[in-house]
Amino acid sequence: MPGKLIYLMGPSGSGKDSLIEAARPDLAARGCEVIQRVITRSAESAGEEAIGVSREAFQALKASGAFALDWQANGLEYGIPVQLDHWLAAGRHVLVNGSRGHLKQARERYPDLLAIMLRVDTDILRERLLTRGRETPAEINARLARNELFLESVEALVADGVHLLDNSAALQIGVQRLLALIDAAIATPQRN
Repeated sequence: MPGKLIYLMGPSGSGKDSLIEAARPDLAARGCEVIQRVITRSAESAGEEAIGVSREAFQALKASGAFALDWQANGLEYGIPVQLDHWLAAGRHVLVNGSRGHLKQARERYPDLLAIMLRVDTDILRERLLTRGRETPAEINARLARNELFLESVEALVADGVHLLDNSAALQIGVQRLLALIDAAIATPQRN
């Protein structure tokens, strides 16, 4: 039986990377791989365990068919290696650090994916963005404004089958919530 794609999304600063890293041992125990993204920025500035490449290298990888999924966001290009398909075919579950803007295309290719959206209270998000120090005050304000718009559209996401995970609390609480969603999804038989 093929594995389940877990497509994790959330605004910048919502804690995706911290959540993934903290859950990694529990995910492995559940037969769930965490796939590295390829991003057109240096690995040191990515803030995640990603592979940083130049735009030229990214385009060459894309042209060679190296990506199962790819998209553009915030002036960067993101790719998910085709290893994703190999793991799924082998019955491994795979967690992807995905994009809200690319969910429709991901669902077209992987209709049974588990879509999880992190939501974070605006004050918590502001603190996290300030702490990590990657954005200017203007960029932080723009991200906070987008987060407010997102919070207003939560009902539409839920109606579209996206599972919401509040990641405003302590990290371990977020990990337990993530694992509970994954456990429920992998225990449910997949549609044919």
